[in-house]
Amino acid sequence: MNLGERVHLLRRRLGWTQRELAEASKINVNNIARIERSEVRDPGGQMVARMARALGTTTDYLLGLTEESGVESEQLATLAL
Repeated sequence: MNLGERVHLLRRRLGWTQRELAEASKINVNNIARIERSEVRDPGGQMVARMARALGTTTDYLLGLTEESGVESEQLATLAL
């Protein structure tokens, strides 16, 4: 999976829209959409860090450096509340 697929997967698990992720991460909703469509080749480190923090995961997971998201399904349910 690439960055966009990982972001999309975690966002959907949380039950969030792209707009909700954009608000939580303070990233423009158009950039979230472009990342999920893999149109952004090299997002900045701050952008990746903000998405990871909002999604409750690590930058390593989003960047594909590890397969461990750091988010258990119970945590995802709690975060969605």
